[in-house]
Amino acid sequence: MRKTITVLTFALIATSANAEPIEQRIAPCLACHGENGQSQTENTPSLGGQQAPYTLIQLFMFREKLRTFEPMNEMAKGLTDDDLRLFSDFIAKMPKPTPPPEAGEAGEPARLQRGQALVQQHRCDTCHNPDLSGKENVPRIANQREDYLAKTLAEYKDNSRHGYDGSMADVMAPITPEQIVDLAHFIARMH
Repeated sequence: MRKTITVLTFALIATSANAEPIEQRIAPCLACHGENGQSQTENTPSLGGQQAPYTLIQLFMFREKLRTFEPMNEMAKGLTDDDLRLFSDFIAKMPKPTPPPEAGEAGEPARLQRGQALVQQHRCDTCHNPDLSGKENVPRIANQREDYLAKTLAEYKDNSRHGYDGSMADVMAPITPEQIVDLAHFIARMH
């Protein structure tokens, strides 16, 4: 009898959790990733305007631990396939992040030009679109947090970040750490 009650209790909890509106269910995600689609948390990506198919794949990979980051693995472990689609569609409709305010730093124009030249030289705009907005299963990188971009690009370069597509490791192989800094700076400030 006790086992039946426990099973029914878990079933009721699961059902009531799934009955919550998406705005309530996604609130824990937005606490780190930004309520307005733009993260204010160091080394945490902005989700706003991210492509739904890309987000779906990432959530699936976190749920299945094909991509490991304990907080995300924990958050995604109880999500159903329908939940993954619901979250992905919601994220795709959030406002796109905006570039940070101009800092007016010395050397800023030269740094932006170097970053733009790297985007063109390494053909980032081929997969990520000319405005770096992403497409289908390719992420939006425009206006992403600069610290997150630099960290992610460095991880692709040293092959510590694994994804479902190994092409980023190949793209990043010839890029120097100094160039990563310029690249992240430019991409974060796309207009």
